[in-house]
Amino acid sequence: MTDPTTAFDTNFDVSALALQLTTGSETVQAQTVEKLATLGTVGEELLMKFLLQRQSHPPTWIDGKAYQVLYSAESPETKEFLQTNFPTGIVQLNSEQGIDYTLLQKLLADQDFQAADRLTLQKLCELAGPAAVQRKWLYFTEVENFTSTDLQTINNLWLIHSEGKFGFSVQREIWLGVGKNWEKLWPKIGWKSGKNWTRYPNEFTWNLSAPRGHLPLSNQLRGVRAMASLLAHPAWER
Repeated sequence: MTDPTTAFDTNFDVSALALQLTTGSETVQAQTVEKLATLGTVGEELLMKFLLQRQSHPPTWIDGKAYQVLYSAESPETKEFLQTNFPTGIVQLNSEQGIDYTLLQKLLADQDFQAADRLTLQKLCELAGPAAVQRKWLYFTEVENFTSTDLQTINNLWLIHSEGKFGFSVQREIWLGVGKNWEKLWPKIGWKSGKNWTRYPNEFTWNLSAPRGHLPLSNQLRGVRAMASLLAHPAWER
């Protein structure tokens, strides 16, 4: 027989967690998602309810963190919930150029950041046109002509599936914070240590233990001009 006191405490804790999830600061929300991830079915049900309540709003990285817990759970109930309510993922895949970002969302949901990074460059080349697709890298003048909608979609995918750590907007924030000084930016995002550039791919960190802004690599390996165009693009102006 269940001890009534124990049952009451558990119910109280779950109710408190539900309140923290919806009204707490980002830090509290993130901690609450992590706690709910340990509670099995009860936690999953609260996360599903939370995502449904949030569905009419643009997703944040907190929504992405909740989604990742359900995506990783792989129970029949969570699979059915995600397929019904988020069939292509949690980020709306908007494109003005007819680019399909479905696989990029899947790779990021799988936390396969290395494969997602390669695909990101491919998608940027698709945005630039057939010549860029063939050469597999970008001219900075091509970046200037990218649509804001597509860049924001790519950025949101990285941002929301990385707990807010990765994405062009994160790199831009850090870049502006160091006065647009590239030599100060590289060590902050883990692309350079002292005088030594981080070697691709083995010296890069392909998980969430990486420094903020570490990914995506975009066109960094071919110089700074394309990246400068990316970080200065009107897409990031609010």
